[in-house]
Amino acid sequence: MVNEIKTTRVVRIGNRVIGGGNPVLIQSMTNTKTEDVKATVAQIKELERVGCDIIRCAVPNMEAALAFKEIKEAINIPLVADIHFDYRLAIAAMENGADKIRINPGNIGSEEKLRALIDVAKEYQVPIRVGVNSGSLEKEVLEKYGKVTSEALVESALNNAKLIEDMDYHNLVISIKSSNVMECIKAHELIATKTDIPLHVGITESGSLISGNIKSGVGLGIILYQGIGDTIRVSLTGNPVEEIKSAKMILKALGLRKGGAEIVSCPTCGRTDIDLIGLEEKVNKLLEEYMELDIKVAVMGCVVNGPGEAREADLGICGGKNAGLIIKKGEIVKRLPESELLMGLKEELDILKAKEGK
Repeated sequence: MVNEIKTTRVVRIGNRVIGGGNPVLIQSMTNTKTEDVKATVAQIKELERVGCDIIRCAVPNMEAALAFKEIKEAINIPLVADIHFDYRLAIAAMENGADKIRINPGNIGSEEKLRALIDVAKEYQVPIRVGVNSGSLEKEVLEKYGKVTSEALVESALNNAKLIEDMDYHNLVISIKSSNVMECIKAHELIATKTDIPLHVGITESGSLISGNIKSGVGLGIILYQGIGDTIRVSLTGNPVEEIKSAKMILKALGLRKGGAEIVSCPTCGRTDIDLIGLEEKVNKLLEEYMELDIKVAVMGCVVNGPGEAREADLGICGGKNAGLIIKKGEIVKRLPESELLMGLKEELDILKAKEGK
């Protein structure tokens, strides 16, 4: 457990602020070709809709860097350029509206190239995220530790950040990511005691929707619970919209973010007389239309424990034999056939939405 966590410095990224005790923000990354402006903007808009706070786009070529100007004009959240190797792409991205750039200073090349990049960052006041992961450690660091370790990740990140700070630029964010959950946790616990630079937290290459969510939930949960982390990404192999949904659930479960509907549902058992699995899936889909509401919705399969377990929820469905109950703040408000339960829930959600003016 960390003995002392330093308060991180405040960094402005476009129209958002991180560090210094500000709320933890959710990031994701587009998987479109960045130079395809129409497709990239469409994906960012969808990510905005579900709650993405900051979006990163790959910049593998100059066409992608130049596309930033048009993309930036069409979206509402900060736009980050993901740069590897070519410092000229970072410069072009900043000149075309990038709100932050992500680099590994070690693969930019010479000190002269890094300084040229930093000079432009200073001019536009664009923060730099120093990104280090288990697959990008410098040869000398690997030789020192013999393999990838938490200590190696931290040393690499701090060394690379120092390269930039020695050039009198302190507008920085650090990320140290590993696909090894425990290694990642230990690295964050260590670096949190050594720097006040804001930290972007994630379990890299965490996997598919199931394995990635489990690894990210465990890793991010432990890290964030200790007060470490200023922005997060749940890295999943799939639609980036799922990354945002998962990140919101993690933050909500830890009490770090309000808003968004939360489902609590019981496991199936022999007492279940309705299609509980199908109903839960439909409720989950329905709640995407009410993401602005800060509510808990219970989906329960039988009348034995259902009404009691749904009492703590704002709304609940409790199944029976070919029928069920709509429960509101612990009180039964409707008895409906199974086929009408979803519509009954929607009616109650609409009432809440209208009441809150949303």
